[in-house]
Amino acid sequence: MDTQTISNSATLETNYDGRKYINRDLSWLEFNYRVLMEARDSSLPVFERIKFLAIFSSNLDEFFRVRVSSIQEVSRLKKKKQKKLGLQPQVLLEKIYARVNEQQEEFGAIFRTEILPELEKNGICLLQEAPTEPIHLDYLDNFFYEEILPFLHPEILLKEKVLHFLREKAIYFMVKLERKSVKESSQEENQRKKPRYALIQIPVHYFSRFVELPPINGLHYILFLDDVVRLNLSKVFPGFTVRGCHSIKMSRNADLLLEDQIRGNLASKIKESLNNRKIGAPARLLYDKEMPEDMLKYLLDSLNLPLRVDLPDKFRRSLKVRKSDAIAGGRYHNFNDFFGFPNPKAPLLEATPLPPQVYTGFQSDTSLFTQIKNQDHILHFPYHAYDSVIRFLQEASIDPNVEEIHTTQYRVASDSGFVSNLIAAALNNKRVNVFVELKARFDEATNLKTAEKMIQAGVNVKYSLPKLKVHAKIALVVRKEGNDRRMYAFLSTGNFNEKTAKIYADHGFFTADPAITQELLQVFNFLENGSKEVNFQQLLVAQFNIRDDFERMINREIQMAKAGKTAYMLIKVNNLEDRRMIDKLYEASQAGVKVDLIIRGICCLRPEIAGLSENIRIRRVVGTWLEHARVFVFYNQGAYDMYMGSADWMERNLSRRVEVIFPLKNPNLKAEVMHILHLQLTDNTKAVFLDQNLNNSPIPPDPDKPICAQLDTYELIRQGQLGKRDNLFP
Repeated sequence: MDTQTISNSATLETNYDGRKYINRDLSWLEFNYRVLMEARDSSLPVFERIKFLAIFSSNLDEFFRVRVSSIQEVSRLKKKKQKKLGLQPQVLLEKIYARVNEQQEEFGAIFRTEILPELEKNGICLLQEAPTEPIHLDYLDNFFYEEILPFLHPEILLKEKVLHFLREKAIYFMVKLERKSVKESSQEENQRKKPRYALIQIPVHYFSRFVELPPINGLHYILFLDDVVRLNLSKVFPGFTVRGCHSIKMSRNADLLLEDQIRGNLASKIKESLNNRKIGAPARLLYDKEMPEDMLKYLLDSLNLPLRVDLPDKFRRSLKVRKSDAIAGGRYHNFNDFFGFPNPKAPLLEATPLPPQVYTGFQSDTSLFTQIKNQDHILHFPYHAYDSVIRFLQEASIDPNVEEIHTTQYRVASDSGFVSNLIAAALNNKRVNVFVELKARFDEATNLKTAEKMIQAGVNVKYSLPKLKVHAKIALVVRKEGNDRRMYAFLSTGNFNEKTAKIYADHGFFTADPAITQELLQVFNFLENGSKEVNFQQLLVAQFNIRDDFERMINREIQMAKAGKTAYMLIKVNNLEDRRMIDKLYEASQAGVKVDLIIRGICCLRPEIAGLSENIRIRRVVGTWLEHARVFVFYNQGAYDMYMGSADWMERNLSRRVEVIFPLKNPNLKAEVMHILHLQLTDNTKAVFLDQNLNNSPIPPDPDKPICAQLDTYELIRQGQLGKRDNLFP
């Protein structure tokens, strides 16, 4: 990887002004810690807490595969090149490892001292020792021979054989063996007693990670698949005595580094890179902290990898190994498998299901086009069902008056109704143009597959732009009405994905406003034809006017504050990292503008520092659903200009992507969104304040008036009362 690629692929600077900025990676770790706080919340059902442990683990795994691996690449550059980039990667890595270790310790404590006892109290036992009940032993014996053994492929490791490859995220046992005694000479006996090592992969690709054993007297017993293998190792290695067994797991670099691909067939490059991802550079080797010194040394020597080792001092001194990314962990790895942890008592011990509500703004017996032409509509997911979006495309696919459909595709469901209706439209002789972003990390394979299906059906598919990632979530339908052509748009803060729409909190906007649809057509002309003949007055579009217009609206609030008038901004994003935008917020604060920020993830701004940011407050909401919407509110002398879209305030979104931010003009729709934001600003159940060091500071609960923004929003929508109250606008 060259210096320029590293510089463009990720923001890795660590030499920020510490008073003004927090490092983005250290900030992200505090977001993930907020997820861990939910697992610690004893008021939640135990299986909800287990879900948050799985989310924390999955998040951390991706963090190492993408962010940490990029920092490691920088650390391998020559010192001169590091200095040229302004980087101190080793300092940052040490801080990351230290914080991760603290969080992992707390993770383990929550699991051992809270989750397991709570399960046992409810009659569910996760066994971590060998079962003793005869019925369990008989069951496991049959299960192992009939199901598991055919999928085990042990590998004896030889001293002269270097172990080059461990599969990404797979779980392995490192096994210490000794040949069983036979009639032999003393020399042969010494050779026999010399330990051998073997590697065996746990077949989690074929089986659930958890094995349910027969219940006894109403008690339910569950065993890790790892332990099923562990208990039967003597059958896997006949002729050997097993002297030790410890688990390991490798995380690998998952960044395909395709941001700057210009030449050649991008689809082919993606396919090639997806294969390379499976064997990417190691980012983290997790090993059981109980692994003995001789086994660990053999493992590290066998891997022969230029990694950093986070070893106990006694190991580091005695082993004399090079620094490597081996990190001591627990007995079990891949806690993201707990998404599939079985609940034999379901639906007990789980969160009460909250089914999506039907959006009552659309009548079932009237064309959506007629209803959208009459007025704008906004839906709030996952509170509202996603059916209306699918219905919009379905009607477009069969309506004889619809001539064209234009849309983007970033992340779609694997069996997508969205894509199916685009294919149906093409088969019905509509002109369907789809811009498919192949560089959507971890969704590249799905996007390739769906793109190829659409091409076969006659859809006009356009792939990624050079040096840009198209992140906008937009769709446009062109319909012939009499002698005119009318356009209908759907713009969203979230992906066109009916599955994630059940767990991501987003907004979807339907409009036939010509001022917006005409500009949206200009966006599609740019994506499809490269046309830069644009004039955006309504939309804020990255690559054209997004920075200038955001700064213009901030400057307007600054001027109002300096004139002694009310000035206020409310910004909700997933991530705030762009220094130019942070500096504008600091400037606004110093001018007297009151600023509320709702930030789920990365935040590089330090709030409430005298003389810098004393007028900025930051909240973070983590609850049942993933807060994903981006909303921007500017007071504008009481007009409360409101915009939304999919763009975070990160350098990549504002400079290296195509994003579309759209205005919300209808006062009733603005009131609905403000009602949701108001609940999030007053949440005293699932919200926390971020302090100057971005610690998650709990908001004191009010037992007389508890506010849980997500659950309260759901209830207001269910009752049809969202947006129907006074004093929504701060």
